[in-house]
Amino acid sequence: MKRRMMLGVAAATTFGMPRMALAAWPADRPIQVFVPGPAGGGMDMLARTFLPFVQRRLPGANFVVINRPAAGGQQAFEGIAQAAPDGFTVGAAQAPNSITVPIERTVRYRVQDFTFLGNVIDDPCGLWVRADSPLRTIADLVTAARARPAQVTIGTAGVGSDDHMLQLSLQEATNTEYLHVPFNGTPPIITNLLSGSVDVGSLNMSEGLALMRDGQMRALAQGGPERWPVAGQVPTFREQGFAVLGGSTRGLVAPANLPSQTRDTLRAAIADANADPAWMADAERLNMPRRPMSAADQEKLFLDEDARLRALWARKPWRE
Repeated sequence: MKRRMMLGVAAATTFGMPRMALAAWPADRPIQVFVPGPAGGGMDMLARTFLPFVQRRLPGANFVVINRPAAGGQQAFEGIAQAAPDGFTVGAAQAPNSITVPIERTVRYRVQDFTFLGNVIDDPCGLWVRADSPLRTIADLVTAARARPAQVTIGTAGVGSDDHMLQLSLQEATNTEYLHVPFNGTPPIITNLLSGSVDVGSLNMSEGLALMRDGQMRALAQGGPERWPVAGQVPTFREQGFAVLGGSTRGLVAPANLPSQTRDTLRAAIADANADPAWMADAERLNMPRRPMSAADQEKLFLDEDARLRALWARKPWRE
């Protein structure tokens, strides 16, 4: 019966543990993990590659990944926030996407409703051009935008995405305006960039790394506070004189009001997994930029971003 129940969970993947051990957490029941993205996406990769290392530190735990990509991840975030605080529901959350959804529309959660468990990844955004583009630096891009206001096209993975927030940050920092071209995910950004349909693509550094190594694309800048060593030849915006930051900060959260023992056990397991050399090696092999953060630091980052993005929305809502 248990096996049939597990196999019946929609879009779920289990990380198997011995049957006798399951009663230790603390009942014979899996921990569901809501992921606000499709299989194979960045949030999904976080869950499927990192959680096995967490599970090793939780005797009896058995994680089940459930993908809920609809409505920009809204269903996943609501599922986490509204779940019973019993330790059997956690989820992947991302700044800024988890934050922009409640700003843009009426939803059934707030960022403040999460119990933060720890951050794992921070994949810096970047602005990319074709290898033969005349644009070589961010200064070149800003000059082009001033010469052709609202005509230089930037493709992103959608309104309110981290890619879009990077564009808006550049606009604010330089008093320029670009023509936003939203796509449904990163692959169509790359396709349209390589075909010449858009001038610039905004996407995470890990997503463009292979094509940069193949000589098909160049990165004008990366949005981290410092260079990601794997793409160490690409300068940051700050190094080029522009106060712009942007990326996809990914970690794990749970519903509010978790019992303190359950909360602390999860946090300790995530912290230990973040420090596991085997996980570090896997992350490097998969080109996943690590940024381990404590639950307190993760919460501060999310709440600071919530305040910043609400102020940005008040000045100029990003509706398109």
